Amino acid sequence: MAAPHDRRVLIAFLAVVVLGGTNLVLVVEVTRQLDPLWGAALRFLGAALLTLLAVGIFRARLPRGRELAVSALYGVLAFTLSFGLFFWGTRRVPAGIASVIIGSVPLLTLLLAVLQRLERFRVRGVVGAVLAISGIAVISAKPPSGTLPILSVLALIGAAAAAAQAAITVRRIRVAEPLPVNAVGMAVGSVLLLMGAVVTGESLKAPSSVGVGLALAVMIVTSPLLFVLYVFVVQRWSASAAAYQLVLFPLVSIPLSALLLDERISASLLLGGPLVLLGVWVGALAPDRSPLVAAD
Repeated sequence: MAAPHDRRVLIAFLAVVVLGGTNLVLVVEVTRQLDPLWGAALRFLGAALLTLLAVGIFRARLPRGRELAVSALYGVLAFTLSFGLFFWGTRRVPAGIASVIIGSVPLLTLLLAVLQRLERFRVRGVVGAVLAISGIAVISAKPPSGTLPILSVLALIGAAAAAAQAAITVRRIRVAEPLPVNAVGMAVGSVLLLMGAVVTGESLKAPSSVGVGLALAVMIVTSPLLFVLYVFVVQRWSASAAAYQLVLFPLVSIPLSALLLDERISASLLLGGPLVLLGVWVGALAPDRSPLVAAD
């Protein structure tokens, strides 16, 4: 595993945060016009085609055998379940509650990795995750009105668990490079998202405005780089440390939303942001001498 201060991995980590936070804003714009599963299917179908094209251009070797199966499983977890459940759940759950649930991904990743004997239990990892969740809770602080639909909350918990397990699954891919892994994963995940959109009766319409079409196009073009860098980081850090990328997304998406969508930045960002950053430092970036358990 690369050290947390490895410059290449740190740059990739920060690039994922910037790209992920930017895509989060674009997703909000797209889902205002397109149904969630259909919008996600369009995004990842386009991204899968671009990724497969890049595999051909660079003559990368597609995964085979066990690596192919694990790459496909990564696609189901990272794209179909994580994105599908997240967008379904957020239709009826306030954004603040959803953000806190997704903010638990580093903690869930650590617990799942320990249960699967991929990592050793680290008190520091728990402390970092709790700090990050607390920061997200402060940033997203807004009392929920009315009762929360239990199925939607469970969907968001499932999305967080799928994202956590996706990172662990990537750690079990020993040889394959990030580009072909994502080519397989996106292809599998996008087809299943499309099937989900059809089965649930979503409207399969094209974007009707230039703004939404442009937002979708930007997501399609940037998603291959985003997830290639994500896999690059996960393969070189522990899965639980790499998962902290997700909790940093709001620190990019909130200011960007204020710039592009005229949304107001509240003082909660100034209070919660440092907590999130402290949690990321404690849980992922500070030097750690605790060894990892080898992946099976």
